[in-house]
Amino acid sequence: MSMAGKHVVVTGGGSGVGAEIARQFAAGGARVTIMGRREAPLRAIAKETGAFAVTADVTDRDELDVALSTARAENGPISIAIANAGAAPSTPFRKITGADFRASLAVNLEGVFNLWQATHEEMKTAGWGRLIAIASTAGLKGYPYVAPYCAAKHGVIGLTRALAQELGRSGLTVNAICPGFMDTPLLQDSIRTIMAGTGVDKDAATKTLIAGNPQKRLIDVAEVAGTALWLCSDAATSVNGHALSLSGGEV
Repeated sequence: MSMAGKHVVVTGGGSGVGAEIARQFAAGGARVTIMGRREAPLRAIAKETGAFAVTADVTDRDELDVALSTARAENGPISIAIANAGAAPSTPFRKITGADFRASLAVNLEGVFNLWQATHEEMKTAGWGRLIAIASTAGLKGYPYVAPYCAAKHGVIGLTRALAQELGRSGLTVNAICPGFMDTPLLQDSIRTIMAGTGVDKDAATKTLIAGNPQKRLIDVAEVAGTALWLCSDAATSVNGHALSLSGGEV
């Protein structure tokens, strides 16, 4: 699918899903900007893909606005905004502090809001745009020990559905992709937490995470990136306000 002439911004673009999105959109001819808090991973993906890298914390709206202005100066008006930055620390509910809860909402929900609000007006002016959130099956069901993450991702789904209604006549579509457990650095943190808490080995810890997936496997980041690419194609023009589950049938 050709993305020639499109400027796509991807948050959390230095690793995992964000890095793979950068690869696939760059291969499709898009002008790609990747953002994240850590400069070194961004530079590595930029060197690999030809993307433009700029550091930014999506929870800081002023910092994000500056980064987006830099991206526009390099790659032109933004056509596609993919909110991928996120974090999912594992903690029993009784041990979660108010600060923990607010931090999860900030990166996993407010970060989506910040990116979309900062970019949608220029898309409306152009008469075409795509707002995409990399959410999670945690936005469609509950999981133990990640209550703040589930709450935030449910919020992302609500934001997606509301904004799809509001922008329906504008030429924009708004969608969320909801993968199950993916083979990413974030998942490896979860596996190490399970191993430390239970004493099981890595294989056993992984099996506990994929037990709910009828296909009994981790989701590949290439599947998520490919879905994002499809949502930006003409074939997905009528796909709006959806939470697309990529979970092998889990939900």
